Amino acid sequence: MRIMVVDDEEDVQLLYRQQFRKELRKGKIEIHFVLSAKEAIEYLQFQGADNLLLILSDINMPGMNGLELLKIIKESYEHIKVFMITAYGDDENYRLAMEYGADDYLHKPVEFSMLKEKIFDC
Repeated sequence: MRIMVVDDEEDVQLLYRQQFRKELRKGKIEIHFVLSAKEAIEYLQFQGADNLLLILSDINMPGMNGLELLKIIKESYEHIKVFMITAYGDDENYRLAMEYGADDYLHKPVEFSMLKEKIFDC
């Protein structure tokens, strides 16, 4: 299973690698990390989106934010599920995420046992 994590904070990569180390080692999951929404779109355009099952995207990022990315993904890559992740309890972001087609909406700090269940239920 291939997923992408979109977050402008580089330390998030280490956190996900630690939390999914068993699944990564056993080849159950492959995680591709990008640091911006722009980088995510470029990856989808040039590396292909066919094998990508899920994108976990932060909402608040410089440049294009996660909600704008969500809208583009749902318009162009309907088969990809998108979970939005935020550190803020903003009702407007939640409303927009649902309106744009988010498959889930999670708060930081991420509860990784719950996230694993959701990912492997995809």
